[in-house]
Amino acid sequence: MAGLVLKLAPKERVLINGVVLENGDRRSRFSIMTPEANVLRLRDAIHPDEVNTPVRRVCYATQLVLSGDTEPDRARQQLLRRVEELSQVFTDADSRRVLAEATEALLDEQFYKCLKALRALLPREERLMAYQQ
Repeated sequence: MAGLVLKLAPKERVLINGVVLENGDRRSRFSIMTPEANVLRLRDAIHPDEVNTPVRRVCYATQLVLSGDTEPDRARQQLLRRVEELSQVFTDADSRRVLAEATEALLDEQFYKCLKALRALLPREERLMAYQQ
């Protein structure tokens, strides 16, 4: 099993199981072999001030599980409900596929995979929000 492969830029930071790690002066690549490890690239993290749309709220809630600030068991049901709510808005086939991936990841307690899937909806949501204004 290859595990999750992280490719980090110089000085890039990543949060793994609640611990912030900073890469050195060179690009590096390493594999995380523990399947239950919670990983969050800090460059991908959503700041609390940026949580102002439905998709961002679900991403942020998922991010809180990865950072260790929320218990996975408590968050999973709430996240599943929120993903279901998103499915009422994102009805195209591609968005449905993304939401199905996020749901499957949640059911398997793979929160990183869930966050990765949900982030794919951010550009679509941005377009929808811009269209409504």
